Amino acid sequence: MEMGWLLWGTALLLLLHVLMELSPTVNFALRIGFYCVLCLVASVVAAVACLLVNGGRTVKNMRIIKAVVKTFKYFFGLRFEVKGLENFKVEGPALIVSNHQSVLDMMGLMEVLPDNCVQVGKKELMYMGSVGLIMYLGGVIFINRKSTSSAKMVMSEVAKTMVAENMKVWVYPEGTRNCTGDLLPFKKGAFHLAVQAQVPVIPVVYSSFTTFYNPKTKLFTSGKIKVEVLPPIETKGLTSDDVTDLSDRCFSTMRETLFRLSDHP
Repeated sequence: MEMGWLLWGTALLLLLHVLMELSPTVNFALRIGFYCVLCLVASVVAAVACLLVNGGRTVKNMRIIKAVVKTFKYFFGLRFEVKGLENFKVEGPALIVSNHQSVLDMMGLMEVLPDNCVQVGKKELMYMGSVGLIMYLGGVIFINRKSTSSAKMVMSEVAKTMVAENMKVWVYPEGTRNCTGDLLPFKKGAFHLAVQAQVPVIPVVYSSFTTFYNPKTKLFTSGKIKVEVLPPIETKGLTSDDVTDLSDRCFSTMRETLFRLSDHP
């Protein structure tokens, strides 16, 4: 009986391997499925560790989450080439902005995430089972994007907290995933936050995933991701009138860097 199950299991694995080699759609579906399962299982393990070590919701849990997620790249054959980490070493709090491409961004985020740094995410993520739980335990700041007044109120509180607790906050200014190899126009909320708190803006740019990951063409293979942390942009002395110029400056610098890292003509 045991030999029969072994033979059937081996045959199934071989069949899946053949299908993955022959069909990009099957390969994409299986790899994405595995990624989702990995996220769920890893978040349960990390949540238990966070509760045992730190007892509840705190940014300190991000160290544990980071250690767990940094192992994901080995399952998918992804390599990271990182430059400019010294630019995170600013005195006091800071706002970090980066491009947002896909569900795989979590791996890139945890590859370079500095200490005492939390992310801003949409409120819906909090209800994603164990993944939402681990985000909550890690101190992620949830905002209701459908309510402008609510989002502004939360960001105002974030400005006070990041200064009081000497904390860095990570925001995706595009507002949604964008796997086109370019940047979407930036939303101004993050830059209003930086000006209100009078903290520097640190841009982080990830090279385009399109050479190894593209949901439209069902592409998901191994690949290399280049990451560059750019020098901080000061906001001291700036007012709300300067927000558009600050946003445009960041957009231009990050877009130029994105194209350079991605070997985009």
